[in-house]
Amino acid sequence: MSINKTRGWLYFIAKIIGDINAVNKGTVGKRIARRAAGKATGKALGKFFK
Repeated sequence: MSINKTRGWLYFIAKIIGDINAVNKGTVGKRIARRAAGKATGKALGKFFK
């Protein structure tokens, strides 16, 4: 297993743990909004710097 695959799995597990934590805290809406905003920003910057 390469280091990139290991890192990918670690990020995936961290995302799941963050989702569980948000459910426990009751802040799922904020997490979804922030994830969507980050994804939109990343796409916009990707097109801008292309």
